[in-house]
Amino acid sequence: MKLSIFGLGYVGCVSAACFARAGHEVIGVDVNQMKVEIINSGRSPIVEPAVEDLISESVKENRLRATTDIAMAFAESELSLVCVGTPSHQNGSLDLTYLKRVCQQLGEALELKSRYHIIAIRSTILPGTIAGTIVPALEVYSGKRAGRDFGVAVNPEFLREGTSVHDFNNPPFTLIGADDEDTTAPMRRLYSHLNAPLIAVGIKEAEMVKYTCNCFHALKVTFANEIGAICKALGVDSHRVMEVFCHDSKLNLSPYYLKPGFAFGGSCLPKDLRALTHKAKEYDVEVPMLNSILVSNRLQIERAVEMVLRTGHKKVGVLGLSFKVNTDDLRESPMVTLVERLIGKGLKLAIYDREVELARLFGANKNYIEREIPHISSLLRADLKEVIDDSEVIIIGKQDNEFRTLAEIAGSGRVIIDLVRMNELASGRESYQGLCW
Repeated sequence: MKLSIFGLGYVGCVSAACFARAGHEVIGVDVNQMKVEIINSGRSPIVEPAVEDLISESVKENRLRATTDIAMAFAESELSLVCVGTPSHQNGSLDLTYLKRVCQQLGEALELKSRYHIIAIRSTILPGTIAGTIVPALEVYSGKRAGRDFGVAVNPEFLREGTSVHDFNNPPFTLIGADDEDTTAPMRRLYSHLNAPLIAVGIKEAEMVKYTCNCFHALKVTFANEIGAICKALGVDSHRVMEVFCHDSKLNLSPYYLKPGFAFGGSCLPKDLRALTHKAKEYDVEVPMLNSILVSNRLQIERAVEMVLRTGHKKVGVLGLSFKVNTDDLRESPMVTLVERLIGKGLKLAIYDREVELARLFGANKNYIEREIPHISSLLRADLKEVIDDSEVIIIGKQDNEFRTLAEIAGSGRVIIDLVRMNELASGRESYQGLCW
């Protein structure tokens, strides 16, 4: 494949070297004449293991060359990767100056080209940048239409400095964001030499994945450091603790908890967070990230309250009261907190939870229900249909198969607020609302 790469900074240089090594014909483009000359002499303008060897080999075999001539590079390629920088403004917002400039130049070059051309953005950009900045610029300066006359994709890189060549050739996955198959198919071919899953998603999802990954990496570093600070104060070997922690690939290092939804609760997580942060306070160890977790958890409950209030309805059916499915445990259940908040707002509630109803009659939680939440206990109903029939808004609070077909009643004058993504196919309907989707 004939490929042009715009921007020969770190990402562009590594990408050019690796794609050329994979057998593609690559033209690197940069406004910096010195970078162009360095590459054309078979050397690397960046210091990175293995990159100079790849560049030297590819230049000798005529698979890689560099130029400052944007129009020529665009005309002689079928797919362009944009790798220009997107630094921060002082207030933290993205500086899209370089990206806007290259989009203008690509648009002008696109105007002169009759063949379908794909422009893939490898620069790190926030969701909405393609739709709000890149496509409008390309269309204005080319006079053509995206999706009809040319394709636009997002192709984030996941390269770490110092190991970028290894990372390029051994990725956990390759991500392509595009809204049509005419754009996706050539991008698939570009990466066909890699033995890794290729994941195709929509443009906005691809824009968001890179930020999600980097924020999670930052979170993990901070989490380990705060645990380490507490361990040091307590005389505990933090590295041994984290070594054991990482052995759990079922819960700790896994996708298990990484599904957007309602707040956490139960007898362990809130209690143990409070205990550890209190112990840190006793030793004057500041742990702002750990301290913020329960604050953020409460905000998730407030988001659900606001969703219910925005409907303007007063009769609310709540499906699920315990903190998760297959248990009657109501201790620190976020659903109990949600119910109490809605009662306080003057709404009329009816609650259905099969496990809790049994517990109220003869279970281990019977005393807790009667003693701690009698005002809520009186709202429990044994008949799911009765709760649905008497409600204008229905809140799904846990993943119970009994609630899976409820999407069918959305649109019958009732609003369903799904806190756990019970029915993914129904999301997007005005009468079927999700908490984080």
